[in-house]
Amino acid sequence: MPKVPSPCIDVCKFKREGHCIGCSMTKAQKSLFKQLKKDKQREAFVEMLVAQQTVMGRYKHWDAAYAKKCRKKKVTLTAIEGGKAA
Repeated sequence: MPKVPSPCIDVCKFKREGHCIGCSMTKAQKSLFKQLKKDKQREAFVEMLVAQQTVMGRYKHWDAAYAKKCRKKKVTLTAIEGGKAA
């Protein structure tokens, strides 16, 4: 099974109090995700990120972009399929 891809959608502009305008991650969160080796941990991180985006708002574009990235890498995530992304 391919690794769960990074939630980064290659926008990488840090505004909104240090959060990326593309994915809502901070630089520290991006570094943390890179350190996670187990897919369960990566999936939990994506679930946390979806919750973070819901609270912060303005991230409606992310779910479609990340779902496309996952399809391209042949990865199915319940966090995006059962929740925010379709």
